[in-house]
Amino acid sequence: MVDLITALGLAITIEGIAYALFPDAMKKMMARVLTLPSANIRAAGLAAAAAGIFILWLVRG
Repeated sequence: MVDLITALGLAITIEGIAYALFPDAMKKMMARVLTLPSANIRAAGLAAAAAGIFILWLVRG
């Protein structure tokens, strides 16, 4: 459980840094995402989740 909370904290920290350092770029990225088809967004999310699981498997394996 501690690992899960640590991972969530790290993800929130990284996202917060991106918004703090590049607010205009993040706005542009969000506007671009709104124009993408849902299938593309879903595919990107699944790819990111698979990459995350693979990284965890490498580290924990």
